[in-house]
Amino acid sequence: MIPLKPYLIRAVYDWLVDNDFTPYLLVDAEVPSVDVPRQYVQEGRIVLNLRPQAVQHLDMNNREVTFSARFGGTPTRVYIPISAVMALYARENGQGMVFDQEEGPGGGPPTSPEPQEPAQKKRPALRVVK
Repeated sequence: MIPLKPYLIRAVYDWLVDNDFTPYLLVDAEVPSVDVPRQYVQEGRIVLNLRPQAVQHLDMNNREVTFSARFGGTPTRVYIPISAVMALYARENGQGMVFDQEEGPGGGPPTSPEPQEPAQKKRPALRVVK
């Protein structure tokens, strides 16, 4: 079964753009294969402006989010696997969606029947970026 997360990302993005909000994508830059400008990563995360005027060739499919943008005047190609997307929200009011971090390639809970101790999850923190 195809995971729900990429569909939610596309839906929230469309909703934000249709309402003239600036879509911000919060990304876990520590996930393997994430390709973002490292000089803008803070505490292992990066917030990316996905407003249509700020990006080119935006592609959000079931596996990844890719686009081209300028960072400090330098054109850069960005690659983000869906598993690295932590949140998508409006810069103006913070409305959007925070996504659970997936457990491995299949996402979802572990399948072992053994009881597991609750893991201490570090919740993503959203902050206003000016």
